[in-house]
Amino acid sequence: MRYLTFLLLAALLPFNTFAQSRDNDETALHKLFRATMMINKFYVDTVDINRQVEDAIVGMLSRLDPHSTYTNAEETQRLNEPLQGNFDGIGVQFNMLDDTLLVIQPTSKGPSERAGILAGDRIVTVNDTAIAGVNMSRENIMKRLRGPRGTMVKLGIARRGIEGLLTFNIKRDQIPVNTLDAAYMIEPGIGLIRFSSFGATTHNEVTDAIRRLQEEGMTDLILDLQGNGGGYLGMAAKIASEFLPNGDLIVYTKTRGDVYGDDFRSQGSGLMRKGRLVVMVDEYTASAAEIVAGAIQDHDRGIIVGRRTYGKGLVQRPIELDDGSMIRLTIARYYTPSGRCIQKPYEKGDSKTYGRDVIERYNRGELTNADSIHFPDSLRYTTLVKGRTVYGGGGIMPDRFVPLDTTRYTKLYRELSAHSYIINSSLHYMDQHRKQLKNTYSTFMQFKAEFQIPQTVINDMLAEAKQKDKLEAKDDEELQKTILLVSRTLKALVARDIWDMDEYFNIIYEDDPVVQQALEILHTNYNI
Repeated sequence: MRYLTFLLLAALLPFNTFAQSRDNDETALHKLFRATMMINKFYVDTVDINRQVEDAIVGMLSRLDPHSTYTNAEETQRLNEPLQGNFDGIGVQFNMLDDTLLVIQPTSKGPSERAGILAGDRIVTVNDTAIAGVNMSRENIMKRLRGPRGTMVKLGIARRGIEGLLTFNIKRDQIPVNTLDAAYMIEPGIGLIRFSSFGATTHNEVTDAIRRLQEEGMTDLILDLQGNGGGYLGMAAKIASEFLPNGDLIVYTKTRGDVYGDDFRSQGSGLMRKGRLVVMVDEYTASAAEIVAGAIQDHDRGIIVGRRTYGKGLVQRPIELDDGSMIRLTIARYYTPSGRCIQKPYEKGDSKTYGRDVIERYNRGELTNADSIHFPDSLRYTTLVKGRTVYGGGGIMPDRFVPLDTTRYTKLYRELSAHSYIINSSLHYMDQHRKQLKNTYSTFMQFKAEFQIPQTVINDMLAEAKQKDKLEAKDDEELQKTILLVSRTLKALVARDIWDMDEYFNIIYEDDPVVQQALEILHTNYNI
């Protein structure tokens, strides 16, 4: 009906209005075409015409909003891959250790597992070309391992305890890309689900996780959207539908001239329409993740915990070009059910200031002190069920603010992490003790209760960091705090290598302040 009304109004406008607009457009396009041709023909040096056209497109888009972008064919493929749900390759999770690709674990039922690749294997050659010890970039290694489905790749594998190289011929296949980071019972009756984006398979991953946790006794849920940068709008609508009554408005859009566009309403199975719900967000929660958080808040379905979200509420339409490149052009704005615009303010053409917004929030104290956040009355809205006050102006402001703890991690810990000492220590330790650990701990709960990383591992890491990069604590207090932090992180990394990401987050989140606030809410009477 909205589109029909718009078309009827448009039909009443004089024809010469459109004719004049068309003439102006053709003049501008001819001008652009002529300028490109003249540069290509007469400029004193040889010009790459393709590069000139790409630069022109980038230049035009840069004068619009911060989210209208252009990507070349290679960039487009790389950006789309995490959202498409799969890619073609050999199927291994890996890390680089001492300039060598170390297999963390092969993808379940993937081509590498079927061929016999094991956790701890080192891939030394690909098609008889050395990739270890030659300072080859991670990107180049990935290009050699990936390839069209059905093609063969020959791997030279070094395996602990076996002399010489083992040879494996692996047929590349479709490898699933999962967006679900973790789904586990954090306490009896309380589940936690975390996912990193809204891709093609996210809804299926989340609903499978909800069913599994419900079978394990879950009645209440913590939905972790911290750091979730968004993705497909359709996936956001489907996931929100699992928590909201059928027919509830989830999000709507407005296009040019504040014309109403599409709206999305809850539909489907609604696996989690009963039970208490807490949603964790932070300053990097964006786009589709903000849609879910905003809908849950506006319908008073759950409590939002954390810090104000990013404020990315512009709708991009992907426009594919003939050479595989793509323009993502902003065509609308998102609005929550109560009418709040998710998009934070911006100046057209000023992407630099826009990109510094999170830093400016920190400088203003917004990330560390709720009293530093001020909203004018013009941005006041009310929720649809209980009439609670919520605010617009960009992003979703949580119901329960949890400040960023700037003292949680010591300077030494951050430096050790940035220089890869912590991850490398875990890889070395697992390389030497993987078989022993798997034989010792038959269950994760046994591991969690009993395992402690040996102090010698931490001491050796600290000694190496001091010798190589002069990294050391300023005093004993910082040293002791750093040791505790490193110990927990190493334990989580070891758990990840033995099991998976569920177990990693189970350990990492033991003392997380946002998670603790979410649990505290669920331990109370849950009064919104």
